[in-house]
Amino acid sequence: MATSVRRTTLTLPMAAIGPDNPLPALHDAGDVHQVEIPSDAALPADMARQLGYRPLRSILPTRRRDGYGRERPDTAIDALVIENDRLRATVLPGLGGRIHSLHHKPTGRELLYRNPVVQPAAFALNGAWFSGGIEWNIGATGHTTLSCAPLHAARVPAPDGGQMLRLWEWERLRDLPFQVDLWLPDGSDFLYVGVRIRNPHHHTVPVYWWSNTAVPEDEHTRVLAPAENAWHFGYQRTLRHVPVPDSDGADRTYPLRSEFPADYFYDLPDGARPWIASLDREGRGLVQTSTDALPGRKLFLWGAGRAGRRWQRWLTEPGTGGYAEIQAGLARTQLEHVPLEAEGEFSWLEAYGPLAADPAAVHGTDWAAARGAVEAQLAAELPRARVEDAYAAWLPYADQEPKEHLATGSGWGALEVAREGRDFPGTPFDAATLGDEQQPWLTLLRTGDLPAAGPVPGSAPVSPAWRDLLEAAHPGPVAEYHLGLAQWHAGDRAQAVRSWERALAHGAGCLPLYCLAVAESIGGGTAHAADRFAEGFACAVRSASSDDPATARAWREVLPAFVREAVPALLAADRAEEAAEMLAALRPAERAGGRFRLLAAQVLLAQGRPREAREIFDEGFDIADLREGDETLSDTWYAIAERLVAGDGPISEAGAARARAEHPLPERYEFRMRPTETE
Repeated sequence: MATSVRRTTLTLPMAAIGPDNPLPALHDAGDVHQVEIPSDAALPADMARQLGYRPLRSILPTRRRDGYGRERPDTAIDALVIENDRLRATVLPGLGGRIHSLHHKPTGRELLYRNPVVQPAAFALNGAWFSGGIEWNIGATGHTTLSCAPLHAARVPAPDGGQMLRLWEWERLRDLPFQVDLWLPDGSDFLYVGVRIRNPHHHTVPVYWWSNTAVPEDEHTRVLAPAENAWHFGYQRTLRHVPVPDSDGADRTYPLRSEFPADYFYDLPDGARPWIASLDREGRGLVQTSTDALPGRKLFLWGAGRAGRRWQRWLTEPGTGGYAEIQAGLARTQLEHVPLEAEGEFSWLEAYGPLAADPAAVHGTDWAAARGAVEAQLAAELPRARVEDAYAAWLPYADQEPKEHLATGSGWGALEVAREGRDFPGTPFDAATLGDEQQPWLTLLRTGDLPAAGPVPGSAPVSPAWRDLLEAAHPGPVAEYHLGLAQWHAGDRAQAVRSWERALAHGAGCLPLYCLAVAESIGGGTAHAADRFAEGFACAVRSASSDDPATARAWREVLPAFVREAVPALLAADRAEEAAEMLAALRPAERAGGRFRLLAAQVLLAQGRPREAREIFDEGFDIADLREGDETLSDTWYAIAERLVAGDGPISEAGAARARAEHPLPERYEFRMRPTETE
C-alpha cells in the first residue's frame, strides 16, 4: 500500500486537562534534576560547561497546568495516522504530538508501551504530563511544557514522493520554533523522524531536546546501547560514572533489577553509531537510532521497589503492565543545555523500528557480545549509511510548505511572527491562529500600550523584546504589572518588586500583592511574605464578592490557587489560625480536593491536633497533581506520627524511630523516589 496520512479518533479513558493555574508561575522550575557533582567526577569539558549553562529561573511565560483530576470518562481524542504496508503510527496532535502507538503489521506487535488511559500527572515543567508512546521534549531539563498542549500539524510532500506528517510549534521557554517530520518510505519497517530547531534571534540560546520512548517492561526486558559506562543519576541528586552493565551488585540493563527510579545516561564512545534498544526474553523489541547530531542515549527505569510500582499504577490503571523509557538527546545527559548560535539551527534524523536478535547473545553474560549482536542486526536491517542518506534526502523537504492543515496549535508563534516581521519556511505561523490571549499583545505592538482593563490574563510574553515594549509603554497598573513579570523572568528581581509596587499604587488590585508575597517568600522574608499573602487573600475575597458577575466569577476561580500557596507561607510564619481561616473560606467541594486535605492536616498538626490530622490521612485522599520527587505526603505523615508518639515533649532520635516503626507509611502515600536514611 502507498504511504498515507489520515485523520481518525481514538476513544480512551482520559482525565480532562482542566484550566491552567490563574496565578503567574514565579517560583523556580522546582527541578528534581538539580545535581551535585562529586569532586572526583572528572567530567568531560563540554559536559561540565553545559551542566551549568542557562538553567531556568522560572517557567514564565507559561502557566502551571494543574487543573486536572483523576476521573477518567471515555473521551474522543483526535488522532493522525501515518502508515505503509509494514508500520502504522498513531499520533495525538492535541497532546504534544505524542506517538501513541507504533504497530508492526507483519508480526502484529505493538512496539511501544501504549498506555490504555490518559492520566495527567505533574511531571512536565509546567505540570500536566502523561506516560506512554514517544514524546518530543524541548525547552529545558524535564518534560516539555507542551506535553499536553496542541501542536500544528499538516500533510507535506515526503522525500520519496509520498506523504509526510509535519508537527510544529513555537516553544516559549526559549522562544524557538521547531518541527518534527514523520514519514514511512514504501516498504520500510522503520519510521523516519526528521527534527529541526531554529534560532531566529541575534544571540546564542540554550537548547534542550530528548525524544523519550516508553517501552513495555517485564523481568526479562533488557535495554542495550553501545557503551561500557554510563552517568548514573538518582533522586539523591548526584551524578556518578558507573560501569555498564553491572554496578552496585546488579545488572542495571534489566530495569526491574533496580529498586529505586534512576537515569542511566550511556557514555557512547566517539564515532560509535548512536542507538538504543529494548528487547524481551526472545530478543525482540524496539530499536531507535539516529544521525550523529543526536548522540545522547538514556535508560530511565522506575525500579521494582514499592514507590516505583506505586508511580506506575498512578500513571495508568490496575492490571496494566509496566514500562521503562529509552531516550535520545542532544547532549550526554538531560542535565545539560546546548548552545545554539544566532540564526543557527540543529537538525537530525531518527529511526524507530522492530529488531530481533539472538536471545542467547542478548541475554548472555558477555556484554560486548550482547550489544554486538544487536548492532550487527541493526546494521543488517538499517545500515548507518541509509540513515545518513535519508537525512540528506529529507533536508530539502524541511522547508516544503504544508499541503493540507490537519490540526492547529497555539497563536504564540503567529504573535512572534507579527513582532519580528519574518516567516519560517515550512512551519507557517498563520495570523488566523491568533486568539484572545494574543490580542492584548497585538495592541501593544500596534499602539505601544496594553489595553487599560486590568492585568491581562493568560500566559503573557516576557522575553527581552517584549520587556522593551513594556518599558516604553505609558506607566499604569497593567503595564507595570506585566513589566514586573518580564523583569522577574530576566532575573532582575529588585526591579520587578518596584514595578509591582508601582502597579499597586496605580490601583492594579490583587495580582501584584500575590507577586510581592512570592518575592518576599523566595527572599527569605517569612513574616513579610505572610503579611503580603494575608493582604492578597483579603483583596481576592473582596474581588470574589464583586457586584460584577464576571469579576466575581474570575476571582472565585483564583481563590483556591491563592490559598494553596498562602497556607504554607502562613504556617512557616507560625500563623496557623489564619491559615485555617483561609481554608474555611473555600467552597466545600474545593476543600474536599486532595491538595487541600493535605493542607488541612498540616494546619491541624501546627495547631497541636495531630490525632485529627491523622484522621484525614486515615480517611484517605489523593493529590492528582503530586509532583515528581515531592515527598510532602511522607514528610507530613511522619511528622504526625512523631507528634503522636512524643506528645507535647521533644522528639528524640529514639522517638522518631519508634514513630516510624509504629506508624508505617501506607502504600497509598508512598511516592518517594529515593532511599531514606532511616528506612
